[in-house]
Amino acid sequence: MPSSRFEPSSIKNKIKREEIARKQKKEKRQGKLQKRLAQAKAEADDPLIKKKRLAQNVPRTLDNTREYDPSTLTANPDTEAEAGPSTFPQDGDGDAASQPTVQPQDESAADIAADPFAEYFSGVLDPTIPPKVLITTSPKATRLTYDFCDELVGVFPGAEFIRRKKGKGFEMGRIAGWAANRGYSHLVVVNEDMKQPNALTVVHLPEGPTAYFKLTSIQLSQQISGHARATAHFPELVLNGFVTRLGHTVGRLFQTFFPPMPEFQGRQVVTLHNQRDFLFFRRHRYAFRSPEKVALQEIGPRFTLKLRSLKKGLPAVKILGAPSKPLQFEPGEDEDATPTDIPEGAMAVDEQSEHERKEIVPPTEDECIWVWKPELETTRRTFFL
Repeated sequence: MPSSRFEPSSIKNKIKREEIARKQKKEKRQGKLQKRLAQAKAEADDPLIKKKRLAQNVPRTLDNTREYDPSTLTANPDTEAEAGPSTFPQDGDGDAASQPTVQPQDESAADIAADPFAEYFSGVLDPTIPPKVLITTSPKATRLTYDFCDELVGVFPGAEFIRRKKGKGFEMGRIAGWAANRGYSHLVVVNEDMKQPNALTVVHLPEGPTAYFKLTSIQLSQQISGHARATAHFPELVLNGFVTRLGHTVGRLFQTFFPPMPEFQGRQVVTLHNQRDFLFFRRHRYAFRSPEKVALQEIGPRFTLKLRSLKKGLPAVKILGAPSKPLQFEPGEDEDATPTDIPEGAMAVDEQSEHERKEIVPPTEDECIWVWKPELETTRRTFFL
């Protein structure tokens, strides 16, 4: 149909203007339809045309346009082919700005060797014994928080729930020290606001670190349609998308919650998927429908975490009324002064006994490794995990 003599906007008559506008829109839709049909027919005859179209028309998303930084363990995908194994630009190698951003392998290996989770991955611990996890709540918790804690007890094989008492003296740092002195490896505190669970504090015992997560989108097992029943087997653990040094630390923290040797006969898998710094928690069961096909049946619960802070050590317990520190000499002032009345062997025995009865004491000040602030997210393409 030939184009109209006048543009619809220039026609004074409203009815005629709307009629012509509808006809033009219909012609445009029909033209797009015919183009799609012709393209589908050509791609059916030659599959290479479709592959070429998909390779050229890659949509721009926040994930594939992410701004990489030096803390990323893997190189920028655009320059990964040009980057070496792990080197900083040397003198005479050209402009430093033109060099690809690559995380040095020796630096990341040093982080792994010196982090507080090294004992778990060294193989010293018995892989058949699950880590002891203490789960508690914030003071004056309600029924929804207790239900969520019951779900967490079922997720972690060695978890135990203890109701938090009211009153002074039950600060989070004191509870962490109490748990560390009794052989617990983790402390999980579920915080609540407006009678809803809204945050999760994870403490690795006995020396930290302490991670604080915002908790959203909670669905218990009973709220998931067609959910499966959980068993007491050790589940598998799948970690996706932890590519930076901070993300690697968070991933190793969650990995220490589960025994290193899963029981595959239980057919259970726990997944932590990191996408745009949101951690999506899911738990499924393998369902073998036939010898050729396998499906996933969700067990639950499901929730979403977002890291807000990561601190060294245990949570701090601030004592406002504590007396000032006594006077201390500078190192080296009294180095020559040694007790002459006490034998050296007795001193060694005393030092050994003091070391054996040393208890874990929470610090009085927090030492932050990373804290989220609004000014850190200058663009929507900045991610930290």
